[in-house]
This record gives sequence, structure tokens and C-alpha cells, in this order.
Amino acid sequence: MADTNDVPGAPTFESPWPVSLFSSKIKAYIDRLGTAWVEGEITQWGVSGGNVYGKLKDTTDDVTVGFNIWSSVRGKIPADLKQGDRVIALVKPNYWLKGGTLTMQVFEMRHIGLGDLLERLERLKQQLASEGLFDASRKKRLPFLPGCIGLITGKDSDAEKDVLRNAQLRWPSVKFRVVHAAVQGDRVPREVISALQQLDADAEVDVIIVARGGGDFQNLLGFSDEGVLRAAAACATPLVSAIGHEADRPLLDEVADLRASTPTDAAKRVVPDVSEELNKVEQARARLSLRVTAFVRGEIDRIEQVRSRPVMLNPAYIVDSRAEELTRYVSRGVELMHRTLERASTSTSELSARLRALSPQSTLDRGYAIVQVDGRHIVRRAPDAPRDSSLTITLASGSVQARSLGEVTSTTRD
Repeated sequence: MADTNDVPGAPTFESPWPVSLFSSKIKAYIDRLGTAWVEGEITQWGVSGGNVYGKLKDTTDDVTVGFNIWSSVRGKIPADLKQGDRVIALVKPNYWLKGGTLTMQVFEMRHIGLGDLLERLERLKQQLASEGLFDASRKKRLPFLPGCIGLITGKDSDAEKDVLRNAQLRWPSVKFRVVHAAVQGDRVPREVISALQQLDADAEVDVIIVARGGGDFQNLLGFSDEGVLRAAAACATPLVSAIGHEADRPLLDEVADLRASTPTDAAKRVVPDVSEELNKVEQARARLSLRVTAFVRGEIDRIEQVRSRPVMLNPAYIVDSRAEELTRYVSRGVELMHRTLERASTSTSELSARLRALSPQSTLDRGYAIVQVDGRHIVRRAPDAPRDSSLTITLASGSVQARSLGEVTSTTRD
């Protein structure tokens, strides 16, 4: 801006400009700058009322400017833009009179450099996720104590030393089959795929660890290669990813059956601690001993309770008590039988006396006789015995034969 002392009507001590005039002149000057393409990294990204308010930082120097993306422009830019993306943007400086702030109004914004790479990785991630390679249902459980562990790592790397040392500290007899491969650069996909296939084909290998000690995001790109990810998904052997990078995690972490935060963590997750397992065994033995002891004591108490019962103290108790009871029942039965026979005998005597009283023999015994014609019909009246009829006369003892002399005069007792 030109020196105001040389401009006609410039502000002076005696005649200063109002703030509004000064701000208007600044805005008019800035508006003449027009638009410009700038490159930087998004360090702040916030959405409010459909508009985006953020900051763009220089990729090398510590210089930052604020920017605004109005809702009318937001629909024209990539929807996946976010903090950390490297972009180029068509901006126009905008001075806000009311607040006295300078911001950049964005008209266009695009991914570049790392942003393009992140965009490709995001598309690959979405594709593999849609194919189910990240699903928890397909992840395999690790063996409790692997007989042999396959390790894919860089040669003489700290990651290799960490895994071997920590695994052997936890279980000294653990066995490893190490395959060295490039862990950064263009050779990573080819060598890691070959190592995965080699160890997966080995029947003795129970689990595979891919280890690297972290690093810059770009150095880890080989572990997000599609070929590596599909080879990892095709492994029949459980796979552990121990790349050791929290931010911008490689996609191998998503495909692997288990993600370990560091190589050391991988050793702890794959190999049990022998001292911990021995403690668990001792605790289990102690609990088992307590339960067995409690069970035996309970059974002893039950046996003592059974032995304290009368039948166990005196085995003949039941026989004796039942014998007395049986004797009472027998005596009662005999008594009841005698009474029954006595009553039956009395009843029989009474019936016999009544039968004798009504018996024809009793009548005969009193001097009466029974007369039968021809040994069949009983003669009750004189006409029943015609003259010369053959009569049988039954007496109290024996019978005699007679012949009818004819009708006799019958008498009637008044």
C-alpha cells in the first residue's frame, strides 16, 4: 500500500480516517487480487450450517491461512475431504469488514499427492469391505499354544528381535520359522506375498506374524497393497498384523485375524506366559482340591447321619419291631378266626334245628306216615287212592307195601 502521506486526502494526526473507511480501503485493495490456486494440507475442517470452516497449512513452512467453503460450493468438491488431506484449492482473499479478519473463500478444491493416494486407499478399503474381507465372522481364532510360529519381518530388524525375545521370555520352548522380506519400498508386496504363501503352505506353522516397527505412512503403503491383502485373506493359517502404527493404519490390520499394536504386543498375544499358565494351573488345582475336600466332607457327614439312624445302630431293630407287630397280627387273626368260626357254628346249629323242625323225618318220628300211590304220588285225600291201588307207606323207620280197599268215609275235624 502506498505511503498515505503522499496521497491526497490521506489520514493525518489532525485528520485521521474512521475505522470503517480504513477497512473499506483494505477490502477494496484485497478484492483486486482476484483468485489464485494454492497448495497445502488441511489442518482444520469443521462443518456448521452446511458451510465448512477450516485452515490450510503450507507443506513445508509453518504458515497457515483460514478458508471458508460456502454450502453452494461444497456440493462441487469431493465429499471425502477431511483433516490431513493434501489439496490444491482455488481461493479468493476475502476481508470481512465487520470482524476485521482475512479468510480465503474456496471455489474449488481437489486432492493431490498423498491425498490422491489416500483416496485410492479409501476406495480399495470400501471395495474389500464390501467383499467381506474385513468381516469379524471370517476371522480365525489363534491357537492357545502354537507349536511353531511363522514370522515375516525385515532382516536384522528391531521388530524381529522384539518378537523373538519376548516370545521366548514368555515360553522358552517356543519355535519360530522366520522369513525375511522387505518392509518398505516397491519390493514389499512381492516379497510379503511370497512369504505368506510359503508359511501358509507349511503344515508345522500354526500362526503367522507380520511384524514391522512402525514408520512413516508412506513407508507402510506396501502393507495396504491389494495383492498383499488378498494373499492375507486367503491364508488358512491364522494371521497377526503387528505393523505398529496407530495413525493411518495399513489395511493389513483390517484383513488380519488379529491386530497387535506393536511387535512386542504380537508376541504377548500369540504366546502364553508360562509363569501365568503355571499360576492358573496351581489355582485350578487349589480350587479342585477345595471342592473335592468339601465333597468328601459332605459325603462323610451324610454317612455319619445314616449310621446314626436306629436301623444302622441295631440292624435287628426292623426285624424285631416287625416280628412283634407280626405276632400281634397273627394273634389278632387267630382270635378273629375263632370268633368267626364260633359265630358260624352257632348259626349252623340254629339253622340245623330249624331244618330239623321243618323236616318230614321229624313228622314221621312223631308217628305220622307218608302214603304214595305206585311209589310216586303222595296220597293226600281218599279219592287219590282208588281200590286195589298199590300203596307205599313210609314210616319213621322203613316202609311197608299195602293195597287200597276202596274209598273210605273221611272225617272232618271241627
